Amino acid sequence: MLKLMRTFFLFLSRQKQLRKWMETSRWARRLSARFVAGDNLPDALGTCQRINAEGIAVTLDHLGENVTSLEEAAVSRDAYMRALAEIDKLKIDGNVSLKLTQFGMDLSLAECTANVEALVRQAAALGNFVRVDMESSEYTDRTLDLVVDLHNRYKATGVVIQAYLYRSRKDVEMLCARGIRVRLCKGAYLEPPTAAFQSKADVDRNFVELMNLLLETGVYPAIATHDEKIIAQTERFVESRKIARDSFEFQMLYGIRRDIQKRLVNEGYRLRLYVPYGQAWYPYFMRRLAERPANVFFLARNLLRN
Repeated sequence: MLKLMRTFFLFLSRQKQLRKWMETSRWARRLSARFVAGDNLPDALGTCQRINAEGIAVTLDHLGENVTSLEEAAVSRDAYMRALAEIDKLKIDGNVSLKLTQFGMDLSLAECTANVEALVRQAAALGNFVRVDMESSEYTDRTLDLVVDLHNRYKATGVVIQAYLYRSRKDVEMLCARGIRVRLCKGAYLEPPTAAFQSKADVDRNFVELMNLLLETGVYPAIATHDEKIIAQTERFVESRKIARDSFEFQMLYGIRRDIQKRLVNEGYRLRLYVPYGQAWYPYFMRRLAERPANVFFLARNLLRN
């Protein structure tokens, strides 16, 4: 049942007409408000400040992907550059995350690289950091090539690795050897059996194996999960290996599992929330429902309550 729901929501995430209606509907925007910190940068920055006040760092994500022109890609680049400047100005404990298809990867590798480089160069000058999100497996090689190149030149960028891909162990080993920071997540795209594990048990097993590898050999790894069992396994591994709690961080999504967030912070773990903002929220929202179908029931309860 859960696998069917996941497939269904990932299917919906690709429906362009439904996306257009959802992103312009006031009713639909109420649904997304749990996961999205506002339509604009000032709203998102205010949310980041409130999160910082709770002892939690942030990574800011200007929503959008698969732009259709290089002009749109330049707009995305400029939005991120403004975000980095404001993070620095307001002394927010935070960095930024981006998707390469939002910076023009589907249109021109050279232009995409130039756009990302401009942002990474700015981050390096400000003493900050840019995380490159991982999209579907067709982008993995190009994403890693770009990140390795920019890391060699600026040392201010890292990447996301998805535990459901078969190839991820080799990718983690390569990135750790190069000293590149990794955020480990399970993965949120619909991948074929030729590329990815299909069962939750297999994905969870691989996640834990990669997590252990990162904690022992990685550079300030980010363990991105809301799974209580995996969080408990992380804590046990850290204690058994006597790994310092400030040598890595947990990462979670804005609006999900505040109970776990508070406990981790109270116990002295570092935590960063992924804070998305912007009007192009529909694909992100649908993937969050696909990742954790229990979110559907949370939203239904709140709508009935209202």
